[in-house]
Amino acid sequence: MSSLETVIQQVKTELMQKNQIREDTHESMRKATSLSKQAILLIHQKRFDDAEKMVANAKEKILSLQELAKQYPEIIYGGMLSAAFQEYSEANIFLMLIKEERFVTPTEIDVPSVDYVLGLADVIGEYRRLALDNLREGEVKKGEKCLEIMDQIFIQLLALDEAYMLVPGLRHKSDISRRIIESTRGDITLEVRRKSLEDELKRFDPVKRAIKRKPRKVKT
Repeated sequence: MSSLETVIQQVKTELMQKNQIREDTHESMRKATSLSKQAILLIHQKRFDDAEKMVANAKEKILSLQELAKQYPEIIYGGMLSAAFQEYSEANIFLMLIKEERFVTPTEIDVPSVDYVLGLADVIGEYRRLALDNLREGEVKKGEKCLEIMDQIFIQLLALDEAYMLVPGLRHKSDISRRIIESTRGDITLEVRRKSLEDELKRFDPVKRAIKRKPRKVKT
């Protein structure tokens, strides 16, 4: 029969092991989130090869976490893991839209559907940034294309209807997305009007210069 001291020592050893696993996994979660954020930044910088490498590194962290989750679900599953999945989903969705103009699926990147949807909602913010970059570069058509994708994502999120209850935080993100989209629509509308006015002025400018150059008739 084991003494109480032996039992407690065994319990302590087990708890210490779990605590170490918890610390290691939290570090992996933070790293996966950071890598995904860096990938998104690189996409905006048009450094797509580097972004792909960051996503691949994030994938390694995500896969290792998923393996640990099978053994220690009570340690792995929680807010930090969900945040890592969301950021990873956002990076993958954004990268695939830029590269192949298609939406990657939750199955392709092996993430829970709930975290995929929340990551998808965040892609709207990345497209606002992309739209503004395009407007600054004078690429109004590209800005309008960004707005189309933002609208497409938002409409599909609304199509979830009562499933909103099954995705904690989605309603809040959707409210933010609506404001982002309306702000972007306003920015693009102003730029379209400005460019139209600028083109109109350019059209009349040659006529104006021709009138100035026309010699006056001298009265005799």
